Amino acid sequence: MSRLSPALLADMTEWRRHLHRFPECGFDVEQTSDFIAARLESFGIEVVRNIGHTGLVGVLRAGDGAGAIGLRADMDALHIHEKNSFAHRSQHEGRMHACGHDGHSTMLMGAAAELAQSRDFNGTVYFIFQPDEEHGKGAQAMIDAGLFERFPMDAVYGLHNLPGLPAGSFTVRPGSLMASESSFEIVIGGTGGHAAMPHTGVDPLVVGAQVVVGLQTVVSRSLSAIHETAVISATEFITNGTVNVIPSEVTIKGDCRCFTEATLAKIEQRMEAVVAGICQAAGARYRFEFINTFYPTVNSAAETQHAVSAARAALGNDMVNDSCDPFTISEDFSSMLRVKPGCYALLGNGTESVGGCALHNPNYDFNDGILESGARYWIQLVREQLR
Repeated sequence: MSRLSPALLADMTEWRRHLHRFPECGFDVEQTSDFIAARLESFGIEVVRNIGHTGLVGVLRAGDGAGAIGLRADMDALHIHEKNSFAHRSQHEGRMHACGHDGHSTMLMGAAAELAQSRDFNGTVYFIFQPDEEHGKGAQAMIDAGLFERFPMDAVYGLHNLPGLPAGSFTVRPGSLMASESSFEIVIGGTGGHAAMPHTGVDPLVVGAQVVVGLQTVVSRSLSAIHETAVISATEFITNGTVNVIPSEVTIKGDCRCFTEATLAKIEQRMEAVVAGICQAAGARYRFEFINTFYPTVNSAAETQHAVSAARAALGNDMVNDSCDPFTISEDFSSMLRVKPGCYALLGNGTESVGGCALHNPNYDFNDGILESGARYWIQLVREQLR
């Protein structure tokens, strides 16, 4: 596949650094959305705004083909104070693009610019720019606003950078690529009292300690070690007691990860059963809340093969890993994959000194050296899928 023009690459670097300078979070990405919409319209692409609040879709048609695919990039930043000192560092205090969504949007804009100029495909491409990925609400908001009804596509594809992988390398797998993310809150009620007389009531702290230990049996004794990989972590233990006062209430909070929705349902059911049993035995009260934020990211087999084919053509065979291990990180593109077949893949951001800084880190920056790799992958995917 031919390289992108130096002029387009220069524009893409400028776009990416502009977005990095002015990060916005959640659904409040009006300036970002305006910037992207203006670029797409300048390419001659139809833009539909306000889908899922600040989401937008660019529509590009060529030929008379009935096929259509969606390509999705996220736009939102994180509430992190940036520690970088380069010229394009964040100008918005307490906010920064620490996950590379500035780069994701730019790669898709670059692909849109090239495809709008060449129009060497037959069908329809929907360029999906999504808000609020970080809180896990943006994809579902766009779906609820009629994304797939208003823009009928055969499949949907996503791409995310990943530090630690060689720059421009492509990694993916069919099936579960990334885990779900769920949080839980358990409130245990007992009888507060004097620390010198614990026998006069029900100590929720002791009950809570048993619950924390008991929750670990969900993974070790209720789930298959081979087919139901999962993690349950209690991360907060809060009481209203003090040094010589037994608390009347204990709150336990934590996080769960797994790779299928069936496992997710089993975890929720078994967790509450453990809490209920321990509390009943101790005579304590409880309230259990389980909140799912991200579903498992599950790639469909055929679309994964399409993604691999395009990546090999665009990046080279030696740059593509089509059978990587699953990752325990999470992504709300998973909500789109629950509705449409598709594939989510990871693009190496670099290692060590260039692009190796971890995501969600105040020193992170997207590696501009991979902008072309991502755009070329998108372009090749469109050309192959919409011949």
